[in-house]
Amino acid sequence: MHRRRRTALAVTAVSLVAAPLLTACGGEAHPGAAAVVGGERIEVSTVQAQTADVRSAQRDSEHSEELVKKSGQLTRAKLHGLIFGQVLDRAAKDAGVSVSRKEVQQVRTAATAQSGGDEGLRTVMLEQRWVAPGQIEEDLRKEVQLPKLAQALGADLQSPEGQQVVGDALTKASKALHIDVNPRYGTWDDAKVQLSTYQAPWISQVTAVRPEEAEAGA
Repeated sequence: MHRRRRTALAVTAVSLVAAPLLTACGGEAHPGAAAVVGGERIEVSTVQAQTADVRSAQRDSEHSEELVKKSGQLTRAKLHGLIFGQVLDRAAKDAGVSVSRKEVQQVRTAATAQSGGDEGLRTVMLEQRWVAPGQIEEDLRKEVQLPKLAQALGADLQSPEGQQVVGDALTKASKALHIDVNPRYGTWDDAKVQLSTYQAPWISQVTAVRPEEAEAGA
């Protein structure tokens, strides 16, 4: 994404090892938590429920076997999305950006028309973003939020320079939230704004980029 950095948005990573809060989430400090973001827990049960909703929708698809095979990292993808959403919320708040329900509905209406109807939209979201029907609105909210954040920062998301500006804002927000991830899912990289075990550049979250294929069972 940016050639000035070694990897996408890569700056010197913040070491999480020394922070006193960061006893493993699955250990005594945060039992049952998949992650702690800004002092608030993301429960393992929440991640599992989101994953189960997608799997259920995949099983109902005529391409069920293919979808399941291509979404081997589904659990990590869902945790990544939950964390990323909070990072984006923080960056938006810092920039004075808000998103209304009306704006989300407008995007959904446009996406529905582009997809040929509600069923088409559900199919696209499930196959391309691993999003279950009940998760569509929250996913589209990011599609409204990120461009508005870029606009507030005077950045063009279509340019490397603009992506740099927005990426810096997301990294700043990520660091401020002191994100602690249960080791079973990997670690959170503030510089890349993603889980270390899930390759999903932040820009892809709102541009309908198909998640990378990974080995099943992750």
